[in-house]
Amino acid sequence: MRHTLRETWSGLRRNASMTLAVIVTMWVSLSLFGAGLMTMQQVDLIKGKWYDKIEISVFMCVKDSQGGMCESGKDVTDAQRAEIKKRLEANPEVQQVFYESKEEAYEEFKKTFSDSPILETLTVDQMQDSYRVKLKDAAQYAGVVDEARVLPGVQNVQDLHTVLDPLFNWLNALKWGTIGMSALLLLAAALQIGNTIRMAAFSRRRELGIMRLVGASNTYIMLPFLLESLVAGVIGAALACATLAFGYWSVIVKNAEVSIKALRWITWQHAGMAMVGVALVGILLSIIPTLFATRKYLRT
Repeated sequence: MRHTLRETWSGLRRNASMTLAVIVTMWVSLSLFGAGLMTMQQVDLIKGKWYDKIEISVFMCVKDSQGGMCESGKDVTDAQRAEIKKRLEANPEVQQVFYESKEEAYEEFKKTFSDSPILETLTVDQMQDSYRVKLKDAAQYAGVVDEARVLPGVQNVQDLHTVLDPLFNWLNALKWGTIGMSALLLLAAALQIGNTIRMAAFSRRRELGIMRLVGASNTYIMLPFLLESLVAGVIGAALACATLAFGYWSVIVKNAEVSIKALRWITWQHAGMAMVGVALVGILLSIIPTLFATRKYLRT
């Protein structure tokens, strides 16, 4: 074991500049990879929070309504209102249907615009009653919306997915963009590790040949190179984990959680899971290229 450690230290000294380049590349790429994992968890948390609360609002016709399935100058009839409720409740994607009367809508309107001059412009009769539809699966909303829009007496169907889906598309693009860039850098780190170990093995090819002749095992020959790459990988992963911890503390804990309390933010547990993933990838990224780089110097 003493010989193995001595050879590992000797290899690190001889290839100090290459080892430093590997560490820096691993640091940056693993940091981006961890940031991508944390972004993925944050997107899932926000999506779960908002999608669980999404309701579809089906607004009824009033005399002043235009568009939709309204008859000019006429309110929705009781028969149409009952048919709308019946059709909504019969839809297999619907979990529950709530009715909001004109009076209830007006009370909510007064609370929202209590300090605004617009409050005097509307009366109870001008408000729209509506059905609030709770879905079994918030992602399966298109069928309910399409069916409700063509029902007689329906003026408009309001669906928050039209607002939230573009937001989540951008967040998903950010998430996969970060992971994609980190994957390219991880590939560069793997190639650097492989080249560094290959150069170290080539410079010691005579010594390795003698070790094979005297009966040294494959593990004994490969272990110094494996430890050399592991040192670079572990240091890079440790620096990446420290970067992720500092980034989480400075961005989420000290700023985001304080300024935007309405959102559910990832916790230290989520950050820890990302760090575990970073550490595992860092170790694998150190071992696998080394196995490929040293295979030609091992006994068959």
